[in-house]
Amino acid sequence: MRFDNRITRLLGVEFPIVQAPMGFIARAPLASAVSKAGALGIIETSSGQLPAIREEIQKMRTLTDRPFGVNVAQAFVRDPSIVDFVIDQGVRFVTTSAGDPRKYTETLKKAGLIVFHVVPTLRAALKAVDAGVDGLIVEGGEGGGFKNHRDVSTMVLLPLIRSRVDVPIIAAGGICDGASMAAAFALGAEGVQMGTRMVSAAESPVHENWKNAITAAAETDTVLLKPAGAPALRCIRTATTEALEKDPDGAMTQMMGHVEDVYFRGEIEKGIALTGQVAGRIDAVRPVAEIIEDMVRGFSETVGRLSTDYVG
Repeated sequence: MRFDNRITRLLGVEFPIVQAPMGFIARAPLASAVSKAGALGIIETSSGQLPAIREEIQKMRTLTDRPFGVNVAQAFVRDPSIVDFVIDQGVRFVTTSAGDPRKYTETLKKAGLIVFHVVPTLRAALKAVDAGVDGLIVEGGEGGGFKNHRDVSTMVLLPLIRSRVDVPIIAAGGICDGASMAAAFALGAEGVQMGTRMVSAAESPVHENWKNAITAAAETDTVLLKPAGAPALRCIRTATTEALEKDPDGAMTQMMGHVEDVYFRGEIEKGIALTGQVAGRIDAVRPVAEIIEDMVRGFSETVGRLSTDYVG
């Protein structure tokens, strides 16, 4: 299936599918596999490890000549040189998140970059559009990772924002296959972003214990932690996170203190494995190329079936 819309044209990709910029995970092995499959890989900065990120971007260029982007997670990367850092990498596309879209948008756009801002509410979307972003990543509360305390599902948030703005929208939260991609397009998106599906991919660097926890999860096997004075966190349900659900104020410290243990040594109970509710729909670890291929096929089949079955 051939896609031709504002997202594919802006990003220069074959498929309007974006890999989420998960901290410590969205690096060259995973991002290059996504880009080589015709979608858009993203390199993270939320780990704050800018020297390592620079190396990952250099690796990307040895692994693929296809487009890729970089995320600027404003709450986690406070280095004032971050914008210059991103501009100097020569990337074409940047997503900004976890902060005020007015802070970096103008500078990034003046440097010729395409800027999309991640938003969890209509208010945030309108603020980002006023700041001059090229598009939005509309992220529902069912997605994994950092969330608004007053979470809103993709099915409510996406059509609401589409009704008020005309910029291109990439939908995030609850997306893992062609059917969910088609649903997002029906609600007003022109592209989709996947996090949990990519965490569980074969090329993801996380430990098999985390991947297996995702593929074994039911749709109820995540918790939303709401520490005071910090973003909410959606993560896989464990004894540790169930305890934090009742008393979440130590959640951020615990997560940051045990990233290596949880992510790369598979000691899931030591911290927080950020995971979305869509884990309940993921039943196997699969290569990125296979995920993307099946997603595009499933999108086409879903759209065709709806047209055949319900349109006279």
